[in-house]
Amino acid sequence: MTDATTSPTNISAEELKRLVDSGEPFRLVDTRDTESFEEWRLAGATQFFYKPDREFDPEAFALETGIDPGDPVVTICAKGVSSGALAEELVDAGYEDVRHVHDGMRGWSAVYDVVDVDTDGPAEIVQLQRRAKGCLGYLVADPDTGAAAAVDPTRHVETIREAAADRGFEIERVLDTHIHADHLSGGRRLADALGVPYHLGERVAERDPGVAYDPLSRNEVLAVGDVEIKALFTPGHTSGMVSYLVGDEALLTGDTVFVDGVGRTELQFGDADATSGAALLYESLQATVLAEPDPVTVLPGHFSVSDGGAYGTEPGSEVSTTVRALRTELSILRGDREAFSEHVVESAPEKPPNYERIIAINRGHSTVEGDEAIELELGPNRCAAE
Repeated sequence: MTDATTSPTNISAEELKRLVDSGEPFRLVDTRDTESFEEWRLAGATQFFYKPDREFDPEAFALETGIDPGDPVVTICAKGVSSGALAEELVDAGYEDVRHVHDGMRGWSAVYDVVDVDTDGPAEIVQLQRRAKGCLGYLVADPDTGAAAAVDPTRHVETIREAAADRGFEIERVLDTHIHADHLSGGRRLADALGVPYHLGERVAERDPGVAYDPLSRNEVLAVGDVEIKALFTPGHTSGMVSYLVGDEALLTGDTVFVDGVGRTELQFGDADATSGAALLYESLQATVLAEPDPVTVLPGHFSVSDGGAYGTEPGSEVSTTVRALRTELSILRGDREAFSEHVVESAPEKPPNYERIIAINRGHSTVEGDEAIELELGPNRCAAE
């Protein structure tokens, strides 16, 4: 077995992110089973199924993966156990540069990029990008007073708290755009930890939430220092969806519209009523989102990440568009209601993993403990109609 002087190097998922971003060449080997690998993986990963109790054949490994002993190798699995065992076998077989992601895909699910948004206005906006799932959360702040609101925080509330602290912001309000289906919201927990109000749109009441919140009426304005945040009702993805207009500079749209697509509608409304949801979404987009001035920056709730790990944008760069760009470049918005609804319904991808359980937890009708939260969220977001 591997001794102390020839051990593989343990790295974290955060260190893997830095390695990917550096452009340094390496081969990533994923030891999970085929089903798990096909559902969700990092771009460029090579699958080699392995368990610690399996006999390892170096020649078979090289033949199957095309990886030679001189190639830098990084191994990954779900939790770090199987990939750690494979990393040791590779070192024993003469592989010279072997690294092992000790927190595995679980750790990768919690990796974030924190990006300052470039908008033309007095508010400072920070975008928190969850790299593995494509979730986007925000800090909206008045730089003069340091007062801030957190919008759509994930369950990794320490990430948004650290981003606020790094910039001297004090979070005074927490807002969710809607009841999420693809990930566990950290909104209520963050608000409780800070002792501040937690807001959702008042139409969320139609879904009988079991979580306490301060409801926002249509066009209600919240103050964060001298920055105003207006609640615009944009139902469609869900009946209670709210987009948040920050002054006249930015619109945080949740899952109403993305840089390259629109929200799906059947996760709440069901397959039978997905067309009704699509009609609501069409009206929200045409009468509310596209009614804003052309220069307004649109900041969505997700960016696209394929099951194969390919990104629809450059990780770590600002994910945004403008009202004008949506109107002129997003072809689905140029059709009539019937064509729009047909596209949204027919192009819905596979549903997010565990979405019904996640919705129940986010509605406050179920609880989650321990490692279950990690397991529930593994996989891509799939909140857009393709």
